Amino acid sequence: MTLAAGRVVSILAWVLAIAMLLSNVAAAQQVRIAFIPKNLGNPFFDAVYAGVQRAAGELGFSTVEIGPPTADPASQIPFIQQQVAQNVDAIILSANDAHAVVPALQAAMRRGVKVVTVDADAAPEGRQAYIQPVDFTKIGEEQVKLLAELLGGRGEIAILSATTTAPNQNFWIEGMKVELAKPEYSGMKLVKIAYGDDEPQKSFRETEALLAGYPNLRGIIAPTTVGIAAGAQALETNRAADRVQLTGLGLPNQMRQYVKNGTVTAFQLWDPSQMGYAAVYLVKAMVDGFEPKPGLSFAAGDLGERAFGENNVVIAGPLTTFTAENIDQFDF
Repeated sequence: MTLAAGRVVSILAWVLAIAMLLSNVAAAQQVRIAFIPKNLGNPFFDAVYAGVQRAAGELGFSTVEIGPPTADPASQIPFIQQQVAQNVDAIILSANDAHAVVPALQAAMRRGVKVVTVDADAAPEGRQAYIQPVDFTKIGEEQVKLLAELLGGRGEIAILSATTTAPNQNFWIEGMKVELAKPEYSGMKLVKIAYGDDEPQKSFRETEALLAGYPNLRGIIAPTTVGIAAGAQALETNRAADRVQLTGLGLPNQMRQYVKNGTVTAFQLWDPSQMGYAAVYLVKAMVDGFEPKPGLSFAAGDLGERAFGENNVVIAGPLTTFTAENIDQFDF
């Protein structure tokens, strides 16, 4: 071997060694995130994890989904402890119990693990931030707006709720009443609030009673996944979809057949994947030194800027409206 050739081999070996070193450093620096849902095998949390994976792919992070088979109060604790022992950089968790997981999460944070909750929050002392799916204060308003679009702003309407005591339902119904009192909805009249108790058969019967009792009824809002599915079945059975528009909050997989056959034109719910997506971008900001505080904001990828409210609560996104054009894009 000539001296020149020997130098070339030495340089190549040096370059290869540097490349391997840089590769090892990059691997060591890769952010590792554990997603712990309430329980495995739940399509809703599969959708959340899809958002986690999408953001992780954009950022070059690695992720694992691990959790209990059932949503028992203390069932997530061993998985939290296991992931801390494996030196993950962050835990994204949907809490089965707001308080049971706090000691394990506090121990994780003392080890430097970033803790973000999604969908179901832990007590604030057990996490650094909480990603809420939507602004729940606007659901009543958004539901009325959607029905007004479907009806052209005119006609008698009814609400099919869950139980008379359901706090979220009653809060949203009050929001609907406030919205309906605005001048732009003067052509719409709320004639009845019915309660199906979140039971399919009772919700079905209550819908039929609305159809029979109010012959001029043109629209129904069912802000409950059980109610809207049962309401759609009642409209289909009674061949009333041509005169009554049904909307509300529903699951795409439950409502797909009714949208495809024209029984329901449009309904809404939050997109679970947005919570997972936003949570990973928040982890990135925190790993880079950002400290969540009310009034501050962070860049959440293609969701844009997301701001922190009281107790470091972040809104992932607006309600998603599902129609025949987009419903097949969702699987939950």
